Amino acid sequence: MLSKRLASTAAICLLLAAGTAACGGDKDTAAAGPKLDTDKLSAQEIEKQAKDALAGASSVKIAGSIADEDGKTSIDLSLDTKGQCTGSMGMPGMGSFEIISDGKASYLKPDKEFWKSFGGPKGEQVAELFKGRYLTGFEGDPQMKSLTTVCNLAELSKKITEDDGTKSKAEKGSAGTVNGAKTFSLKVTNSDGEQSTIHVATEGKFYPVRIEKTTGKDGGQIDFTEYDKPVTIKVPAADSVIDFAKFKQQLQTA
Repeated sequence: MLSKRLASTAAICLLLAAGTAACGGDKDTAAAGPKLDTDKLSAQEIEKQAKDALAGASSVKIAGSIADEDGKTSIDLSLDTKGQCTGSMGMPGMGSFEIISDGKASYLKPDKEFWKSFGGPKGEQVAELFKGRYLTGFEGDPQMKSLTTVCNLAELSKKITEDDGTKSKAEKGSAGTVNGAKTFSLKVTNSDGEQSTIHVATEGKFYPVRIEKTTGKDGGQIDFTEYDKPVTIKVPAADSVIDFAKFKQQLQTA
């Protein structure tokens, strides 16, 4: 029912990367420290610096959107390598939801539109019955498991930085400033001819700052900020939470 959409949300960075292997960024990376020698380094070497920096990050905030034939998917999420996350996501034609994870349990709070989509023919009843409630206990559900991946920076960065075997070509771009950070851009073309631009911080830690999908059917932009800042989690009150298994039972009898 929702697995295609949830999977596309979890893969939002991979879609934007368009065959490259990096996502990320923050103005705080411009602190005193080493500087990226963009004159001497090749595009591939700069890309490796960004990949290594991302792999070593303990937390990050991801915000932006990506469009496909169905519309625009948005994300605004803070996450860390402990599996903690907090934020929201939106899907075209399906509404949006808040998501919280403390690294052990995850909680999903859909808006009315999302509840209606989730409930199918019983959408109106479901939206009224469960409004203001959080779902939990869905980590083992095949349709929902993608959400636990998107909440874990260690898993997400591993997927982003691993070589997937596809051939892509990186070319050096130009210096600039993104989100207050001094940057250098890389233009990457994947095996399908689709292009993305990666903006990499050139001072401090060489985190990527922004990824823009500039050609192809899936356009969009993702900014990565607040690297290595603690993620503060507030678990929902017990009386505002419903177990996913119980929800499915009630859905059948609604």
